[in-house]
Amino acid sequence: MSNPASPPESPPPLWRRIPALMANELRPDEFLWLLSPLHHQPLLTSRRATMIVNRTRFIAFLFAVLTPLWSVVDYMVFPATLWLSLAVLRLMACAAFIALVRLYKPDGSLPDAYRALGILFLIPTAFYLASHQVLTAFNLSGLSAAIAAGYAFLPFVLLAGLAIFPLSLAENLILASPVLVSQGLAGALNWTTLDWPSFVGAFWLLALLTGVSALAGMSQLAFMVALVRQAVRDPLTGVFARRSGEELLNLQFTLSQRSDTPLSLAFIDLDHFKTINDRFGHEAGDQALVQAAQAITRSLRSGDILIRWGGEEFLLLMPNTDIRQADIALARLRQSGLGNRPDGEEMTASIGVAERLQEAATDPHYLIEVADHRMYLAKKRGRNLVVSDG
Repeated sequence: MSNPASPPESPPPLWRRIPALMANELRPDEFLWLLSPLHHQPLLTSRRATMIVNRTRFIAFLFAVLTPLWSVVDYMVFPATLWLSLAVLRLMACAAFIALVRLYKPDGSLPDAYRALGILFLIPTAFYLASHQVLTAFNLSGLSAAIAAGYAFLPFVLLAGLAIFPLSLAENLILASPVLVSQGLAGALNWTTLDWPSFVGAFWLLALLTGVSALAGMSQLAFMVALVRQAVRDPLTGVFARRSGEELLNLQFTLSQRSDTPLSLAFIDLDHFKTINDRFGHEAGDQALVQAAQAITRSLRSGDILIRWGGEEFLLLMPNTDIRQADIALARLRQSGLGNRPDGEEMTASIGVAERLQEAATDPHYLIEVADHRMYLAKKRGRNLVVSDG
């Protein structure tokens, strides 16, 4: 007797299918990064902040040039009194844009990037509200009325401009809110004479632009997440590569200085690694490297960062960790082991440790030099040791 055909499976809901639309860009665990920046990795945050500030300054420069130039058009079509009022507003906006270009430099700080972006949107929003009040005091007609109507398109330009920034959904909505609120405020100030159908249509279009800009910003963010992930990892071991590791070291060192907290660094060099390549070949050496990296990764605590520095050398960054705590963490690592060599013997490493406060280090490269020196002391003393002084 044949079994009855099973009913066809219902397709998954749309929200579960969205990650598949970006299969070549995002991993499933990265999809939530498009909604909020709260769990972004430090390197992604730093690079995204730098991009936001650079693009903010570029747009501010364009506005600083174009805003006063439009006064020529105002002069040709508006009465002298109205032109003068608008010219003053334009010069004030131009000065604010110039200050934004000169005062904000990219430093990888996301709060600074937020402030720069917020100021960029605040300046034209304030100009829009002020110019709207000035223009409504005049009874314009013909070409003057047509040019004055162009001022109403400024909020649309602002919301469309959000599309060039790699922003999460939450960030897009927060930045778009003041523009939407100002549009509503402009309508409330003139509610007795307002053309309600036109106002509702314009507000709907602004909301639609907000959605489109949010999708464009999230798409940029997804592409940036994928690029950063591919660029920062060592292709063999999967840990951070040297270039991205240097960025992370500089970032962690700066954070340690600002908060006056300890930062420990361990320089790990696998013992007698050259003999693996010489006796068993480079493929066996690669497998040993992957095995060691995986073993170290399993021993990492939350916040620890492992970097492949070169060849068989690794750097282990341990934020908020003093030298005593670092010794305990490394003892646990040595106890759990680094795997076995191709001949079955245990893989060992010589480790040098340095800590920012203990060494009174003012430069992250000095911290590396101290840890490197102590790693060589460990080798001289017989290998398979941790040296944190001397």
